[in-house]
Amino acid sequence: MTPEDRAAAQTGTRPFFLEPRVACERLPEGGLLLRSPVPLNEPPRCLGEYLARWAVRTPARVAFAERDGTGGWRPLTYGAAQRGARAIGQALLDRGLGPERPLLILAENSIEHALMMLGALQAGVPVAPVSIAYARLSQDFRKLRTIADLTAPGLLYVSDGARYGAALGALDLTSIEIIAGANPPRYRGVTEFADLLATEPGAGIDRAYSAIGPDTVAKILFTSGSTGEPKGVINTHRMLCANQEALAQIWPFLTARPPVLVDWLPWNHTFGGNHDINLVLRNGGTLYIDEGKPLPGLIERTAANLREVAPTIALNVPRGYALLLDHLERDRDLARNFFSELDLIMYAAAALPQTLWERLERLSLRERGRKLPMASAWGATETAPMATAVHYPIARAGNVGIPAPGTEVKLVPSGDRLEIRVRGPHVTPGYWKRPDLTRAAFDAEGFYCPGDAMRLEDPDDPARGLIFDGRIAENFKLSTGNWVSVGALRVAAIAAAAPVIEDCVITGADRDEIGLLVFPSLAGCRGLCPGLGDAPLGALIGESAVRAALRRGLERLNAEAQGSSTRVARALLMDQPPSIDKGEITDKGYLNQRACLAHRAALVERLYAEPADPEVVRAG
Repeated sequence: MTPEDRAAAQTGTRPFFLEPRVACERLPEGGLLLRSPVPLNEPPRCLGEYLARWAVRTPARVAFAERDGTGGWRPLTYGAAQRGARAIGQALLDRGLGPERPLLILAENSIEHALMMLGALQAGVPVAPVSIAYARLSQDFRKLRTIADLTAPGLLYVSDGARYGAALGALDLTSIEIIAGANPPRYRGVTEFADLLATEPGAGIDRAYSAIGPDTVAKILFTSGSTGEPKGVINTHRMLCANQEALAQIWPFLTARPPVLVDWLPWNHTFGGNHDINLVLRNGGTLYIDEGKPLPGLIERTAANLREVAPTIALNVPRGYALLLDHLERDRDLARNFFSELDLIMYAAAALPQTLWERLERLSLRERGRKLPMASAWGATETAPMATAVHYPIARAGNVGIPAPGTEVKLVPSGDRLEIRVRGPHVTPGYWKRPDLTRAAFDAEGFYCPGDAMRLEDPDDPARGLIFDGRIAENFKLSTGNWVSVGALRVAAIAAAAPVIEDCVITGADRDEIGLLVFPSLAGCRGLCPGLGDAPLGALIGESAVRAALRRGLERLNAEAQGSSTRVARALLMDQPPSIDKGEITDKGYLNQRACLAHRAALVERLYAEPADPEVVRAG
C-alpha cells in the first residue's frame, strides 16, 4: 500500500493531488535529468481489462452516450459495450484481421466508432482512426491515400457511405471490405455494421484476447509533424495503460467518483482518443459524445449539451475554451450547470492565453465561490500522450507540470534553451513501417526527441514545474542576432489583440523586425463592425474598426516588450484560412508555423515590402 493509500484508509478521504516531487540530476555534458521518485503502479496487461472490470462491477452504468434522433441521449452501458466489443472482435478475426492487417476507421466520434475500436482492442487488431478532415475538408485526399497505403488495412469502417463518398472514391478499395454504419456506398457491395454486431463470439476471440500482451500494438495514430506527411505512431497496450495508471496516481480525486466528460475531441488524436477515452474506461466513468466543435455554428451544440450534462472534468484545447467562454459569460443557466459538478479544468495541445485563464477563474468564482483547480500537461502522440502534468496549484497559464510516475525527462542544452527528451513505458517503440523515422526520433540513450523546448519555473526548485518554451525548429533569429521565442510571442499576441486575432504566424527570420500573418476571428471582426451584418471575412478585414483594433492590440503588446525579440512592428490580416492539405493546420486547430511560412511566402514579402503595402497594419 502506498503512503497515499494508507492516508486515505486512515482518514476516509483521498488527497486531490499527489504531492509534487522531482528527483533531479545534473548531467556531465550540461542539462538536467528529471524523474518522479514515485514508482509507477503496475499497469494491466491490456486496455481490455478496464472494460472487463466495469462490465462485471457496474454493467448497467453508462460508458458512452450520444444524441439520438429525438434530441435525447442514446446510452451504451459497460455491459453492452463488452458484449458488443467481443462480437465485433470475433467478426474481425473471422475476416483475417490481426497484428499485420489493421482496422482503418473513417468516422466521427460515435457509439459505433467506440464499439469498432473496442472490438479491435479485444481481438489484438491495431486500430487506425483517420482524421475526418482528411476525408471531408481535403480537396486532393493525398494524406488519406498515404495513410491507406501505409496501413494496408484488412477492413475499413465508414460511418456514412454518402457523407464520405468522395473520399472512398479516392481510395483503391478493390481488396478491402467496407463496413458501413449508414448509407452503404452503391458502387460496390458492403457489409452493414449491424451484421458485425450480430456475430456470435466464440473461442477465437477468447484466444486472441488472452494472447494480447503489453507490447501488442493497440493503435496507429497519424500525426503530420513538421513536414506535413502523415506518420503512423505505434501505440502499444503498455503505453496506454501506463499513462492511465500514472494519471490515476497524480490525480487521486479520480477514484472519488466516476468521471463524467462532455467531450468533442476527435478520437484520431491522442488527446481525445487516448487521454480522454481511456480516463473514462480506467475509472468507470461516462463519456457524453459532444457533436459540437470549437467553430461558429457548432459551438452552440456544445453549449446545448453542457446545459443538460454537468461534467466533473473539463478537458479542452485553448480554442475550445475561447469559443465556449463567450456562451458561458452570457448564459447564466449554462454556466451554473457547467460548473456545478466540476472538479478540475484542464487544457492541453496548445498554449492557453492568460486572458482565457482569467475569464475561467472569474466564472468559477462567480458560480462556485472559489477558483477551481486548473491544470495542464505536456506530451505527444508518441507518449500516449502524457509525459508531464500539473498536480499542484498553479496561479497562471504556461506551467505544464513535472514528470509523471514512470517518466524520465532529460533537458539538453540547445543554443540558449533546453530541449526536452522523454523515456518511459508510455513512449512509442516507433513508427509504423518507417524504421528510418524511428531511428531519427530517439537519441543514443533511448530518449524520444520531440523537438520541444522547456525551462524550469524555478531553477532552484524543479518541483515547481516546467514551462513550455516553444518548438526548437520554430524559433528564429532576427538580423540583430536576437532569438525570437515563437510560441510565447504567439500566445501574447493573440491575447493582446483580442478579439481580432484567432491565430497568427510569427515572421521575421533574418529581418530587422518581427511581423505577424494574422488569421482573423470572424466573430470578433463582426462584433467590431455591427453594421455589416453577415459580411464575409474578406470585407471585414479592410474595415477601419478592425484595423484600428489590431493596431491598438499591437501597441498593448509592445508596451510590455523587453526588446526587439518581443516587439511586433507590423501585421497583415488574411482572408484565407489555414489549409489542411498543405499541412498548415491540424483538425484540433494547431498551426504549423513552418508550413504556413513556406506556403505564404508571398504574403511575408508583402508584409515587409518598401514602400509599405497599404494593407499592412503598422504598430505605433
